[in-house]
Amino acid sequence: MPASTPDIQLYNTLSRSKEAFAPLDPGNVRMYVCGPTVYDFAHIGNARPVIVFDLLFRLLRHVYGAGHVTYVRNITDVDDKINARAARDFPGLPLNDAIRRVTEATAAQFQGDVAALGCLPPSVEPRATEHIGGMIALIAELVEKGHAYAANGEVLFRVDSMPDYGRLSGRNLEDNLAGARVEVDSHKENPADFVLWKGSDAGEPGWDSPWGYGRPGWHIECSAMSAAYLGEVFDIHGGGLDLIFPHHENEIAQSRCAHGTAVMANIWMHNGFVQVEGRKMSKSEGNFITIHDLLATETFGGRTWPGEVLRLAMLMTHYREPIDFSVRRLEEAEAKLRDWQRVAERSTAEVAPDASVLKALSDDLGFPRALATLDVIARKANRGTETAADCLAATLDFLGLPRRSLLEAGEVDTAAIEAKIEARLKALAAKDFATADTLRADLLAEGIQLMDVKDPETGQRRTKWERAR
Repeated sequence: MPASTPDIQLYNTLSRSKEAFAPLDPGNVRMYVCGPTVYDFAHIGNARPVIVFDLLFRLLRHVYGAGHVTYVRNITDVDDKINARAARDFPGLPLNDAIRRVTEATAAQFQGDVAALGCLPPSVEPRATEHIGGMIALIAELVEKGHAYAANGEVLFRVDSMPDYGRLSGRNLEDNLAGARVEVDSHKENPADFVLWKGSDAGEPGWDSPWGYGRPGWHIECSAMSAAYLGEVFDIHGGGLDLIFPHHENEIAQSRCAHGTAVMANIWMHNGFVQVEGRKMSKSEGNFITIHDLLATETFGGRTWPGEVLRLAMLMTHYREPIDFSVRRLEEAEAKLRDWQRVAERSTAEVAPDASVLKALSDDLGFPRALATLDVIARKANRGTETAADCLAATLDFLGLPRRSLLEAGEVDTAAIEAKIEARLKALAAKDFATADTLRADLLAEGIQLMDVKDPETGQRRTKWERAR
């Protein structure tokens, strides 16, 4: 670890506290994040964990070295929702062929969307259907050890066999039973027992197993894929708050009971929920927005939005806090990124990312503090500090934010604009308000809108500019 890099502190959902990050093996730091179920385009709630854990991936690579971090993000390509979508969209095809069309198209769309958000590819991106053998072996181990049983064409996990089931979510078995609907003559020993394997009818996707032709339950997929690439115990497991229960709770139960380990992952991280314009996102509310909608259509705010703007808008709120995704937030992110890019495009040397930004991110991905630092660096560059532009450009690169993308959408003569701004400031200082007003009007006619602000450090008038909408 470079001597100049601060220690990393991460909030652990399992312990409900912030902890110093100490990887099991600094030569191979291992992280798993639950990926998409590929039956529909990813929505902006799905975008948040992709962006958050990409930022953590970048930080870990910087600290431990790019070749010493393994990031696994899976693709779930066997699921009842996929079956239903395939039958709906391709009614004339055999179901397996229809499923293949849905999953291939949706996975390709997801890859394009997250690339537009500035996310690095994970080290490994396994598909559930590539690991059915590992899932069957894991289920067999659970059955042999008494943690699972076959009943009514299914294999179920026996929650009573795990004394501390519910530790991650803080739910105990009594809580689960209170909310469970117990069917008459249920084949479950306990209503909280969950499916590891279920039978498939003819024509449905399925694989041969000791329990008959069938397919895996959702939870067992991640247990098998994480173990295949990261081992029985690894460093970090991430995802959204909505996955804590039941998905992550059940992953822990399966993995620990099969492998006989005290934990599945040492640190569990979860990002907060996303609302849209102050309301929970749902199709019934009419505010269900996909990443593709924002990137390629004019359904939100009457325009399309660059991926880097969506990325910054997501990061501006701390990852554990809920976020209200709005047109105003996107506009704020776009204006801020454009300000930074005007500085970063002046960079002439390659330097390291800013140490204060790295320190902020090392404290549980404290991007809001990093945000304030970036503004300070930009102000220093605008006051003539020679190395500030280089520092800002390098830091944007590190954060997955491009140096000049918003400036390339219709080039403007930056030098001429800034010369007029400087002339206007001189006119204002001389109380020549008529000339100042004329210069502002001239710039507005050219599509450039001015915003006068006070420099918080010097108290002097400073002028920012952006393209008028």
